[in-house]
Amino acid sequence: MLHIINSQNIHAFREEMDQAFRLRHRVFVEEKGWSDLSRDDGRETDQFDTSDAVHMVFVDQGEVLGYQRMLPSTKPHLLSEVLPQLCESKPPIGSNIWEWTRYCVEPSYREHGRSLSAVSNALLSGFVEWGLQNGIDTVIIEMQPLWILRLLQLHFRISALGLPQQIAGEDVVAVTAAFDDRTLAKLRSLKTDLRRRAA
Repeated sequence: MLHIINSQNIHAFREEMDQAFRLRHRVFVEEKGWSDLSRDDGRETDQFDTSDAVHMVFVDQGEVLGYQRMLPSTKPHLLSEVLPQLCESKPPIGSNIWEWTRYCVEPSYREHGRSLSAVSNALLSGFVEWGLQNGIDTVIIEMQPLWILRLLQLHFRISALGLPQQIAGEDVVAVTAAFDDRTLAKLRSLKTDLRRRAA
């Protein structure tokens, strides 16, 4: 089940958020090697985990299997404050534009081949549906360029904000990804099942 967590209800999701911050640490620090984010308590948090953030967690049987964070472009966010070099002009700003960041899935619940996993689908569908319900139709993403084709296949409309640059040892490009009802329909049409990948 996908839970949408904001400043109004975060008090009811303390355990889920603790698991989410630990998942972020395992993925971004331990797996990806982003040592600047390392914390002794094993929880990855940053200056953008504020009351403006919207957290989305996918939970199954009490375990957080996936996470993503949405930040309004009208407030400080990763592109505007940390990675402005990825944008060749001013970062896009608007009430309809939010930044999608810290997306992560437990390794054993990730994609099998080219198929979108159930957790990934729930996260992607979740922010699209949430966005459409809240007047949001565009997300800013800093990602590996290889993701561009995958998002196009999922019926997002992609616009690069600059050329890829090396960050923490990998190519990263900033894009906007616009979506509408067709994007949600495409995601909902994909057949996924929640199963742990064999080790």
